[in-house]
Amino acid sequence: MVEVISSERSEAVLAQVRQAVKQTPVYDVHTHLYDPAFGDLLLYGIDDLLVYHYLVAEGFRQFDLPYEQFWSLSKEQQADAIWDALFIKNSPISESCRGVLTTLNLLGLDVKKRDLKNVRKWFADWDKADYTNHIMEKANVGSICMTNSPFDDLERPVWEQGFDRHHGFTSALRIDPLLLDWQRTSESLAQWEYDVTPELSDKTIAGIRHFLEDWTRKINGKYLMVSLPPDFCYPGDSECARIMESAVLPHCRDHGLPFAMMPGVKRGVNPLLKMAGDGVSKACVTSFSHLISAHPDNNFLITALSRENQYELCVAARKFRNLHIFGCWWFTNIPYLINEITSMRLELLGLSFTPQHSDARVLDQILYKWSHSREIIADVLCDKYTDLMKTGWEPTPNEVQRDVESLFGGAFIKFCEPNAGESATAQFFRRQPEAVPGHA
Repeated sequence: MVEVISSERSEAVLAQVRQAVKQTPVYDVHTHLYDPAFGDLLLYGIDDLLVYHYLVAEGFRQFDLPYEQFWSLSKEQQADAIWDALFIKNSPISESCRGVLTTLNLLGLDVKKRDLKNVRKWFADWDKADYTNHIMEKANVGSICMTNSPFDDLERPVWEQGFDRHHGFTSALRIDPLLLDWQRTSESLAQWEYDVTPELSDKTIAGIRHFLEDWTRKINGKYLMVSLPPDFCYPGDSECARIMESAVLPHCRDHGLPFAMMPGVKRGVNPLLKMAGDGVSKACVTSFSHLISAHPDNNFLITALSRENQYELCVAARKFRNLHIFGCWWFTNIPYLINEITSMRLELLGLSFTPQHSDARVLDQILYKWSHSREIIADVLCDKYTDLMKTGWEPTPNEVQRDVESLFGGAFIKFCEPNAGESATAQFFRRQPEAVPGHA
């Protein structure tokens, strides 16, 4: 007869789960944040929180003003309009609005006063580098992976001139223009003195490889990445598929780097919304299965934008050990779907995935995105450990901590750096974010 675990022991295990989820630092494996050395490219503060494209899209559902008039306003005026429409004239009940309030609350600001002017004053007193350390410590984020594009005219000069890197930031090399707009991108590479032409000859492929090698070394990228449209197809004769097969994947193999693919973005569904105007569509998981199957010596990271793709991707990950699923991205980054997707992944994949990344564009967002996600992940884990205990299996505190560390970056580190062994993972979880003295 299986021993029935007492309710007291069961509650003790679940308390350990919640404590581990709360106290374990996370590796935020995909963001749009920048090292403080990038200056104004690192967004933070209440105005950047309010003009985040999630809230812009919601704001236009309430605004009476024309699109052009909104875009002609200053950032502060746009933030005022969004605050008035979404927080004053309507209750801020959406996840994006609640996220702003969670952020302000965790920073010790009294949101019930609805005093935007004083909130602005509070943010104005901070030094950017100190604030970065403060937010990482508050969010218990041990490391932030940037998204770095050599094709960004504002970002590229910072890499070219060099800078002292913040200890808490790592890099990922984003190559969307290379794969999705080769004719135009070939002109840029030629201007940068790489030996390429619009025709994908052997010489051009060698030039692309040269470019990838230079920028992988320059930024010390942990992986390469691309955001792909829903109609990506493999095998195929598109320039995207040809460059991927002949240049990108060989480069990743030679340098031991994973290739991250983020399918499902439908760009410019409403161009009048600018960045807020992108939409979603279901991608073809079969194409990605063909790609992964054809390249067993490459490691692949995938997060999909469409809810409808999540189940197929879980099944694909069961078949291909060189595929690692990560995060609930963009339109799936809402509590209802995070719960559903995380539960499904645990049930199909065990602990061999990374449940969340913040996708933050504004530094402060890591406070609410990780606070909200930790709550959901803790609830899901408690459900799964409860199921285990019904079988007579009682996880130990060390096992619980091991499992949480795996989900919060350990599995990702092992997948991306298989030759680093346990040491790289252990080193990450021993390192704590820097606290900033003298600030509440």
